[in-house]
Amino acid sequence: MFEIDMTKLREVGEFGSRPWCDACARYGVAILKSGDLPGNLTWGFSEIYTHPPARIVSEDWPESGYHFMINNGRVSGGGSVPDECLALPGFHAKINWGFVCNQSRTLYGREGQKQRRIDETRLREDIASHLGYEHDFGGVPDPVWPEAVINAMTTGVEEGAGLHNIAATLQSPSPEFADMPVTALGVPVFSDMTDRQKRDFLALCQVGRA
Repeated sequence: MFEIDMTKLREVGEFGSRPWCDACARYGVAILKSGDLPGNLTWGFSEIYTHPPARIVSEDWPESGYHFMINNGRVSGGGSVPDECLALPGFHAKINWGFVCNQSRTLYGREGQKQRRIDETRLREDIASHLGYEHDFGGVPDPVWPEAVINAMTTGVEEGAGLHNIAATLQSPSPEFADMPVTALGVPVFSDMTDRQKRDFLALCQVGRA
């Protein structure tokens, strides 16, 4: 079983930055290695963040994202998303950076996760009403979560641990959200934004670009 002293974690970088992605991958690998997983398990986890601000990526690290996986009994991971991982059944997210950035810093348990989904659904709906069409912010097609992986990833989640809370604790704030109206879980509230904030948020998400 994976154990961690959350009080010793420190911010390493913004959401989707290379230091943050590298750190998340390392903890994901550690969790998998410590889990009580079947010897024949093949499973992958990846997250790619589309349309990040220019400061998040670089010439030698052009794609924001990370992965970890278990394949043929070997656990690996890193601040990249290789095709080998994407080919495995599992959880493979490809989602807009601006849409998920701020709320990813919020610590929560299972009920908080449910509320975050509710808040994000409202955000999508409010933006669609404003635009007159539903913009695709990305998501997770056909996720696969073996029970053994769920148990490993959520160990201690109600006490403030678990993969999400580790990643949230490692994440430093991003300036675009400093004065933005947000829910208790940090999800932007589009309907409460000023006209300028709405324009800025849509520009941050690069709505209208491929």
